[in-house]
Amino acid sequence: MPRSIYYRRRIVAAGALVLLVVGAVALVIARIPGPPGCTVTLATAPDRVLEYPLTVEQADNAATVAGVGRKLGMPDHAVTVAIATAMQETGLRNLPHGDRDSLGLFQQRPSQGWGSEAQLMDTVYASTAFYQRLRQQPNWTRLEVTDAAQLVQRSATPLAYARWEPMARAAAAALTGEAEASLACRNLKLAPASPGTLVRLAERELGTAALSGAQPPERGRALANWLVGHAARAGVDRVSANGSSWTAEAGEWAEEGPPDGQLRLRQSPPDE
Repeated sequence: MPRSIYYRRRIVAAGALVLLVVGAVALVIARIPGPPGCTVTLATAPDRVLEYPLTVEQADNAATVAGVGRKLGMPDHAVTVAIATAMQETGLRNLPHGDRDSLGLFQQRPSQGWGSEAQLMDTVYASTAFYQRLRQQPNWTRLEVTDAAQLVQRSATPLAYARWEPMARAAAAALTGEAEASLACRNLKLAPASPGTLVRLAERELGTAALSGAQPPERGRALANWLVGHAARAGVDRVSANGSSWTAEAGEWAEEGPPDGQLRLRQSPPDE
């Protein structure tokens, strides 16, 4: 065999080996899931979609804030105000500390009559207290988000709430069903499924445990996104709403059939 052909064959073989190794590495990398996270998506026009990232904790707390707002009969604007406030005060985290005696999701203070420390660390109680204080303010429904929030919070930086308004509006739109918006979470570590956990969560936040079956479009969207927001905590691995579905495995919403007005959910088996 001529030496040139011999070397060419070795080069081709080496190249094939490199491609095989690179392909194997790429396959391994592709199978490594990314970090858990969520995204709120809001379509503002046929060709314009806004997306806002949230952590799993933020999505869970936003679902609580919105759910409590719906239970209390608060308008969608109130949910936007509440989510923007919690983003500014704590980054939508339930903090056990803060300035002076402030704590919890909204940094409410026991010394100012908001409640006990234990109560304010309960996100349902804290959200309820925020809405109750908000609706006591005169003409709050006519105010911009930052002005309404300031009436409740009395912050030293009253204009800071405005920076969170676009994200809060998108999250509120998804979690109240106000508009064609969605909340999707990916790479979740699901808690062991427990029907009792989900029922208790729904009764406390929504005032009802009726989460499946025929739903009006707006309520169906709101409940579907609420379930996704709480999926990690409640062990929910599939939600279907009016012809669209989200699964914990895919981590996103997809069309699965014609709109049927039905809301369905599935919890992961207890041993997963």
